[in-house]
Amino acid sequence: MNNYDVIIVGCGAAGLYGALNLDPTLKVLVLSKRELTLCNSSLAQGGIAGVYNSPEDSPELHKHDTFIAGGYENDPVSTEVLVTEAKIDIARLIELGCDFDKLPNGDYHRTLEGGHGMHRIFHHKDATGYEIETTLLENVQQKENVEIWENALMVRIRRTKTGFSLLVLKDGGYIPCNCRFCIFATGGIGRVYEYTTNSAIATGDGIAAAYRLGAEIKNLSYIQFHPTAFNNRHTRECFLISEAVRGEGAYLKNCHLERFMHNYDKRLELAPRDVVSHSIIFEAKKTGSDEFYLDITHKDPEFIRNRFPMIYKNLLEAGYDMTKQPIPIFPCQHYLMGGIKVDIYSRTTIDRLYACGECSCTGVHGNNRLASNSLLEALVFSRRAAGDINQRAKNESGELIDYNFTLNTEGEHIPTGLRTEIRHIMQSAYFVMPDIKALADGYERIIEIKQLLDRGNFKPDRDYVEARSLATVAFIVLGEAYQIAFGSVDIDYEAGY
Repeated sequence: MNNYDVIIVGCGAAGLYGALNLDPTLKVLVLSKRELTLCNSSLAQGGIAGVYNSPEDSPELHKHDTFIAGGYENDPVSTEVLVTEAKIDIARLIELGCDFDKLPNGDYHRTLEGGHGMHRIFHHKDATGYEIETTLLENVQQKENVEIWENALMVRIRRTKTGFSLLVLKDGGYIPCNCRFCIFATGGIGRVYEYTTNSAIATGDGIAAAYRLGAEIKNLSYIQFHPTAFNNRHTRECFLISEAVRGEGAYLKNCHLERFMHNYDKRLELAPRDVVSHSIIFEAKKTGSDEFYLDITHKDPEFIRNRFPMIYKNLLEAGYDMTKQPIPIFPCQHYLMGGIKVDIYSRTTIDRLYACGECSCTGVHGNNRLASNSLLEALVFSRRAAGDINQRAKNESGELIDYNFTLNTEGEHIPTGLRTEIRHIMQSAYFVMPDIKALADGYERIIEIKQLLDRGNFKPDRDYVEARSLATVAFIVLGEAYQIAFGSVDIDYEAGY
């Protein structure tokens, strides 16, 4: 039997940093749903926000900006933890070998992004997430107490008297694993939409599994739509044009190539993301066009190429030279502020189950995340989760209880088109601003799809697990939105597989 002290579901920044901070005497398993670096952490371009060796800045100012961006719905205690402990984890990243950009004088270069009143974003060119992810992965792979399973999907999880039993689909077989503590670091829900900046793993698996276990899910309808995704109109995964491009002086322009943000917010292009996304939608209705552009051609071409090498390269491959042409952009699903409710130690409402990163709801983001606070949240709260587990695990020993999973591997494959239909419903009903009629009709249909997948006799393969996760996520999101729009809703909170 595969017995572990801790199983971490997810191999992004939160999962890996949690593993690094667990006591080396603990036996740890990290499950990577797909390839090791295929996660939203790797896609993060802008950077990681935090006050570290910056006399002119302060955690209080960082908290102030975070509260403004979050509409003052931020949890004050967890936000205080986030901004005051940022220096701990930025210092640790540097110690682990993370290569943040520096100025000629040797000090770290800190950039500016929308919603920030100070230059406090540490970055590695325009590929900070990948730099952090690969640095953490290299360090975790050196730890003798940690195993990493690649292409390993959590199919089911059950509570036992000694912790949890998980059923993992790997190499075509189903492997039962037991643990005393479990950390969900499964990322976001972007693939519930037709267009998203998220990677292929973002199907809300951890949130759906926690929901079925009976954990409290909070504010799942708090979804951030990034205003400047590359508008190629062809692929589901939209390439993000970093917030930092506007931070370096890019202009937003409408179909007439005219700036328009002055009509909506005094902060212009540096307003928080939700404000800019709403402004684009309002401007689209005014002009009757969804053609919008991000223009940085007035800046020095060499500066642009050096500051944004990845964005420059990707746009060139798509036929655009950002040093000479405005970039076509439009809002796109990007990030989730809600999720599995946790406290300041990432403890869920289920004993021994923790959640970190985008799948969790720490409350630090309020109703709209401040740019570059996501990587920081992942590190601060996964470290705190590991610390809590280290304390609790000191006096625990003995055999773990197995859960006898029953599977019908001969079941039929899920009907074709379900995932496509879920994405279409979400895109129509709940994109930037809800469509009331599409919301009512879509919610009714999502309930039918969820019931079909919950009660049907389907083979528990990857397609089924992800489709069921997407249906569950859509059900919760639209249920919350329906309640806000219509005042009441009957939600079936019955847990279980």
